[in-house]
Amino acid sequence: MSVAGTYDCVTKSPMGDQKGTFTVVPGDDGNTFTGTMAGANGQMDVEDGKIDGNSLSWKMKMTVPMPMTLDCEATVDGDQLTGTVGAGAFGKMPLTGERQG
Repeated sequence: MSVAGTYDCVTKSPMGDQKGTFTVVPGDDGNTFTGTMAGANGQMDVEDGKIDGNSLSWKMKMTVPMPMTLDCEATVDGDQLTGTVGAGAFGKMPLTGERQG
């Protein structure tokens, strides 16, 4: 099954649950992807998105509440997404999601 799709996600952060909509758009090579994470604090673009089987890794530049580059990784199993969001000194926060549709 493809990792492509739109996922309703929750990141467990020190500021509480952060809900967002994560889109994954695989590139023509099948090894890269683009997309966005949209939530209450705006939208972040996926940077350096990589696909390895059903595993994803990517970066996003957060601006609110403070500028920071987030290092993310997740695994897709059916319609479920699980992973982590690395937020520098704040450490890794759990990320979960479910594919829409």
